[in-house]
Amino acid sequence: MQQQAESLAGPAEASAIRGSNQSGMRAHNERLVLSLIRQRGPLAKAEIARVSGLSAQTVSVIMRALEAEGLLVKGDPVRGKVGQPSVPMRLAADGAYFLGLKVGRRSVELVLTDFVGKVLHRTMRTHGYPTPEATVAFALEKIGSLTANLTPLQQRRIAGLGIAMPFYLWNWAQTIGVPEREMAGWRTADIRSSIAEAVDFPVFLQNDASAACGAEVVFGPADQPKDFLYFYVGYFIGGGVVLNGSLFTGRGNAGALGPLPVPAEGGEVRQLIDVASLVVLEMRLRAAGVDTASLWTGTEFWGFDDRILTDWTESAAAGLAYAVTTACAVMDFEAVLIDGWIPANLRSRLVAATDRHLDRHNLTGLQRPAIRPGTVGADARALGAAGLPLSERFLVDQSGAV
Repeated sequence: MQQQAESLAGPAEASAIRGSNQSGMRAHNERLVLSLIRQRGPLAKAEIARVSGLSAQTVSVIMRALEAEGLLVKGDPVRGKVGQPSVPMRLAADGAYFLGLKVGRRSVELVLTDFVGKVLHRTMRTHGYPTPEATVAFALEKIGSLTANLTPLQQRRIAGLGIAMPFYLWNWAQTIGVPEREMAGWRTADIRSSIAEAVDFPVFLQNDASAACGAEVVFGPADQPKDFLYFYVGYFIGGGVVLNGSLFTGRGNAGALGPLPVPAEGGEVRQLIDVASLVVLEMRLRAAGVDTASLWTGTEFWGFDDRILTDWTESAAAGLAYAVTTACAVMDFEAVLIDGWIPANLRSRLVAATDRHLDRHNLTGLQRPAIRPGTVGADARALGAAGLPLSERFLVDQSGAV
């Protein structure tokens, strides 16, 4: 079976990720400092000491070490009313590099990111359906081309490859119109190990929707809600759960929101995946005689019939509103974030429609969450994949585990 990566570590409040001044904790405290700077932006030593609980001396030692390793760089001095100016430290963009492989039912994509999460290079290939052999071949070929222009020092700073992919791919053969035998290889395939055997850096794997949610945790804004529910609209809709600032994966698949039951037309009860996924939009477009190839090649602009887009948006939003109500009966969420492989304007329409449909529900006894767009966008799965080695090597999670 394919091994799942540990949950992505996320930025957290200082009270939850305090440091230790005892010996032997250098690795944890370094991750703590890097996590705080990633969350809050450039920070001076005194501010890091204040929010982390570390002594000023400990922080100074850590900052010097991280600067010497090329992970932090000095910012411009900030002069106060009295005393010496403080010098904030920020993440060094070239401090580390990460590869993210997104395996989808209609495309496979590889990105190369820097330490601050900027996508430096990307390559994509569309397909009718994914196979393990083609996926591994694509990854190994494109890893070489994406990293070919890095200097020897930059090559050594590649910290790992993360893979974001749907689990149990073989279960969806009929849904995507592929003979079951063509997808059967996924039952025993271990693409993480296959790729890891051919590269000299660690490789991690996680469910694609969980990885997309993790991208919100790692790369989202500092004022991100502490507890939120996350939906990613892809070929199939999926999601994730963030509690106390960290992605919660439970025993492996927490937040698999696609199977949630929702009402459909005619009083039928269906799964959310059957009403709010892009496969539903693809089928409607095909029924209208529309070529859907551009649906999977990019999200900058979809020039499809707006009536079809509107119909899909309304039915998807109605399903999402029911799913939100169900989830909020189990746990209070400050917000619900909706993102996906969709243009930004369509995402805004979907968020607004979901908010409107939610107003029609009886929420007595429930805390109504704010319905917001995700902040990462269509790249969430690929960035979430790249965030797996980033989190494993450089961040702490909410509990301080490393």
